[in-house]
Order: sequence, then structure tokens, then C-alpha cells
Amino acid sequence: MYIGNYTLLMPIFFPRKKKSADFIESVTRRSTVLHIGDKKGGLEFLISFFSAIRPSKDRKDPAVNLQALIAIMDEHPIVLSNLHNALVSQLIQTDLSSALTESGIPIANGFWPEFFGRLRHKFIPSLRSENDFLYVIGRIFHHTHDYLWVEAIAHDQWKKFFESIGLAFSVDDKHILLQLMQSLKILSFQVAHLGLEKEVRRHLSSQNIDDNPFLNQIDLIQRIERSYVSGDLESLSAESERLHSLAKMGIESIEYIRRNHSSSGTSIHQTYVLLILSNKLGRIELITDILDDNSQFNSDNFISFFKTLVRNENTKNSIREFLSQSLGYVAYQIAEHKGSKGSHYITTTRKEYRKMMWSAMKGGGITAFIALFKNLLTKVELPIFWHGFAYSVNYSIGFLIIDATGSTLATKQPAFTASAVASSLDTKGNTYKPNLYNLAITVARVSRSQIASFIGNLVIVFPGTFFLAWLYDVLTKTKILEGEAAMAMLESQHPWHSLSLLYACNTGVFLFLSGIIAGYVQNKILYGQIGERLKNHPWWRAGASPEKRLRRVKFIEKNAGAMIGNISLGFMLGMSSIVSKFLGVPFDIRHITISAGNVSVALYGLGIRNVKPGLLIVVFLGVLAIGLLNFLVSFSLAFIVAVRSRGVQLKDYPEFLGILGRYFMKKPLDFIRPRTQLSETD
Repeated sequence: MYIGNYTLLMPIFFPRKKKSADFIESVTRRSTVLHIGDKKGGLEFLISFFSAIRPSKDRKDPAVNLQALIAIMDEHPIVLSNLHNALVSQLIQTDLSSALTESGIPIANGFWPEFFGRLRHKFIPSLRSENDFLYVIGRIFHHTHDYLWVEAIAHDQWKKFFESIGLAFSVDDKHILLQLMQSLKILSFQVAHLGLEKEVRRHLSSQNIDDNPFLNQIDLIQRIERSYVSGDLESLSAESERLHSLAKMGIESIEYIRRNHSSSGTSIHQTYVLLILSNKLGRIELITDILDDNSQFNSDNFISFFKTLVRNENTKNSIREFLSQSLGYVAYQIAEHKGSKGSHYITTTRKEYRKMMWSAMKGGGITAFIALFKNLLTKVELPIFWHGFAYSVNYSIGFLIIDATGSTLATKQPAFTASAVASSLDTKGNTYKPNLYNLAITVARVSRSQIASFIGNLVIVFPGTFFLAWLYDVLTKTKILEGEAAMAMLESQHPWHSLSLLYACNTGVFLFLSGIIAGYVQNKILYGQIGERLKNHPWWRAGASPEKRLRRVKFIEKNAGAMIGNISLGFMLGMSSIVSKFLGVPFDIRHITISAGNVSVALYGLGIRNVKPGLLIVVFLGVLAIGLLNFLVSFSLAFIVAVRSRGVQLKDYPEFLGILGRYFMKKPLDFIRPRTQLSETD
């Protein structure tokens, strides 16, 4: 059968699907306004409304979408009226207490129960009642990553949106007021319980229980409840304002404890309790801000709470989110201990620069002996494990000597200087926007300090190890390496004839981990009051004067973290060389100063005249590349941890790279050496 006009007949046999009417178009055509009692209709309206803001293929920018909706509400009052009534319908017909007292706040029964609870809910999600306001949030923002676009919209734009809705926050509805009061009572008792935890109480500025802000708020909330029952709105407003101030005092007490972590340390449990306390006090502030009836509602707090609700609902079972939130301050304190030491590795003046160079030269001299003994241990017949153990002890002793003599090993700097740089962007310690130009100056100082230490190390390691190899030959009439073994050693440092550059990245990871270990141990010593406990230990008291015991304690408090970090680095480097022998996989380390020492030993065994100049140059550049990768990997990992633990979002400072680039173009030598005359900013 012939059909001449197939394309014309297609719609007859296969009618096109009618395109669903656009939400805004349909709502502007409505002649009626949603009734406040229509809970189901209000929820459907809100789902459609916020879906119009959600990024899509046609409308990728949520900020633009929201701006368009605000303009439509201005032009069509019926849209605004429907949105207002839809929101109120959910507020007055759902239970708000769980949103105010639980959402985003870990349960106060401990870190591990909460962790395993989330793990269970990953597989079998918990049920939520339709009368729960969090159910409403979950229906509206049902995509798992909705919180990303909600947070991507500027704070001021959300503020304009909520203000345009015109919700009355001087609450008159009895249902909402009752729920606010119930939420306050729940939060009050929870805060009082947590405020009596030993990890909180013994770190407060005052040990007097009458001055404990976490307990004092119970009395105020009881007064607020009496005012509510008696209908005394004036008293209710006044007492709510007092509670608002007391909640602020509680948050200040938490910040006081956190500020003193650098001298007292912290623990996962204390971090967890403080995290819960600060969240619950924040909710008390929000509720009392609504109840005080002073016509000065803090919309900034409300918008932050709105974003928090969406994020918490989307990530309620996220283990990653929970760990990031709970462990953030522990990581912050570890980074702080490293950052405080990192300031010693950053030079400002020429005098400090020369001191850094001299310190690095001493470190290079000690490293020359480390490289010599490492090569000598290779010649000793030992089982595989004990070879690795011997290498580890050699490295550990060398690193301990470097630290004890105040010498510098270039590769140990990045893990510490990264934390010092990140502190310039600290959002936990500062409420103001950081000076990005000063941050660029700090980066320049770190750069020249790192270059100084690399030069200081290498200028001694190369000739120093060569001299020691010659001295060994003179004393024993035997070269440490020669022939094929020496050439194999030289080739193992070659940038493309071997996996040396990959192994250099392994070393960078180990350098980073050793810094984390050092900071963690230092934190535990302070928080656990190890020094004071040892000072009164019977074993320490026996046969030692109080002055001698005090010196021992001070030494441990000051140096134990660094010592454990050095030993851990020594064992990570030493044992890694035997992994490939155990597992049959290519795995090893390349450390710039040790590689430089190995090159010198190989060159002495072969004779410099017998090595082609091209090979010599390539191997030398390979050693420099090893150092660069040691630095970049270690610094990057440490910087990421330090920045994230401080709650910093680097995307908030996109202009920094431009500032740094312009500074480099203007003063490139500042990245290599300090200037003679320093300005006020350098």
C-alpha cells in the first residue's frame, strides 16, 4: 500500500505527546488562591515551585531561575499569595520539633553509635511520618544533591526571596507557638546534660557550676513556659531575649574551649560533644529570635537554618558527611600543631634566610651519613624483613639527630608550612575576609624558604657523601659500590629509565602522613595531660629531684610528637623498599637528599670521568624532579587537610590565583630570596 504523504499522516497515526504546561504559566492563570488548610495542595505547589529553581538542561543556573521567579511574583501577586499560603499550610499542619531539635544534629549517645546507625540506614532507610516537617523538606528537595544548588545561590538572593514572601515571624498561631515551646524544652535539657560532660566542664573558663551557661538556661526556659501558659506576651518576649543572650554566651564558651585546644589538646569525644552543643545552642538562638517579638528577626540565621535543613535531609545517611563534620575539629587541631611549627620554616628577612640555609646545610651533612650507612647496610647479609628494619632504624636515628640539632631537612617542611599557609584563610579563627595579597606574600616566603633548604641540603649532600665514599675506600681499600651495581644505582635515579618519579610521589605521601602522626601525638599528649601524669608517677619520682622531673616532662611535652613523627617516617621509608620483594609489585621510595647521596656513592664507584656528561646531567635533573614531587605531593595533601579542617572553601577565593600571578610577575625574585629592604607588607 502506497502512502504518498507519509509525514503528513504521521500525527494522525502517532499523535504527539502534549507538552506539560509550564508551572509558572499555569499558576499565573489561576484565579483562586490556595487555602491554608489545603495541606496536600500546598505541598504539591511547593514541589513544583522549587523544581522551577532546580537546575535543568534548559535552565542551568539556579540563581537566574530564582531571580526570574522573584520577578514573576512581583508581577503576579497571585503567585506570591499561593506561595505564602503553601508554606503556612505546611508550618501549621506538621510537627516542627524534629526539624528544630534533631535535623543535622548527631544523636548524643556517642560517635560510634551514630556512625553505625547511619551505616544501617544506608541499606534500610528509616521511615518518616507525613506529619513531620522533615517529610515535607524531603519531598520538596528530593534529589540527593539538591543542597548543592541551594547553597550555590547567594545568601543575599535567598534573603531577598524570603523577605519578598513576607512570612510573619512574630508568631501568632498557637500550634506553631506550642511547638516552638516544646522544642525549646527538649533542647534545654539536652544542652544542660551535655554541659555537665567532663570533657566540657573541666575546660570552661570557670569551674563554678553556677557560672555554667549550659545549666543556667533551664531556669530561663521555665520562666518562658510560665509566661506562655499565663498569656503574658510581654514577659515571654523579655525572657526570650535574655535566653537569646545566654545562648550566645554558651557558644562563646564553646569557642573558648576550642581556642585553648592548642595548649590543652582535644579528643574525638570532646569534639563530638562540642559539635552537638553548638548546633543545639544555635537552634535555641533561632527559636528565641522568633519568640522575642522585637520585630528584628535575624533572617541571616533563618536562611542558614534553611540551607542546613536541606543539606541535612539530603545527607542524613551520609557517612562521609558525618565523618567530615565530626572529625573536622580534630583535624583542625592536628593541623594547628603543625602550623605552629610551620612558622619556624618560613623566612622573612635575609638573616632568617641565611639561618635557614645554614640549618639546611647541617641537615645535608647528617643526611650524607644516612645515605652512607644505608648503602653499607645493603651489603650486609640479612633476611628481607630485617634488612627493611635496619634501613628503618638508620633513617629514624638520622631524622631524630636532624631534629635534635635544630637542622633542617627540606622535605620535612611542606607538611608544616602548608598548615601555616592555610591558617591565613582560617574561617574558624577569623570572621573577616582574609587579605589575599598578604597570603600571596606568605606563599612567596614559603617558596624561597623551601628553595633555601633544598639548596642547603644538596650543596652538602652531593660532595659530602662523595667524600665519605672516598674515605671509606681509603680506610677499607674497598669501594661501597662499583661496576654494574654502581651503574644500577645511578640508573635507579634516572627520571625515565626507572620509576623514580612515581616513587618520589610515594615519599611525598609518607612525608605528609608523618606530619599527621606528629600532630596527632602532640595533641594527645596535651589533651591527656601526659606530662602532669608522668611527673607524679612513682617510677619518675624515684631518685629524681623535682627540677629534673620537670625538665623531663617539658621535654616530652615539647618533643614527643616530633620524635614519633620522625620514627614513623623512618619506618615508612625503610620498610617500603622491601614491599616489592614481599608482594612482587613495583613499590619503593625516592627521597631527594637520599637520592642525591646514592648518586654520589654511585659516581665515586664508577669514577666521574667514566660517566657520560649527558647521563650525569639527566640524573642530576632527575634528583631535582624527585625533590619537586616530594614537595608538591606532601604540601598539597597537608594543605588540603588544613584547609578543609578549617571549613575553608577555596572556591570562595577565585581571585587569589590572579593576585598571586600578578605578584610573581611584579616581584619574581621574592619567590627565590628575600629583599634587602622590606616594605610594610613584606
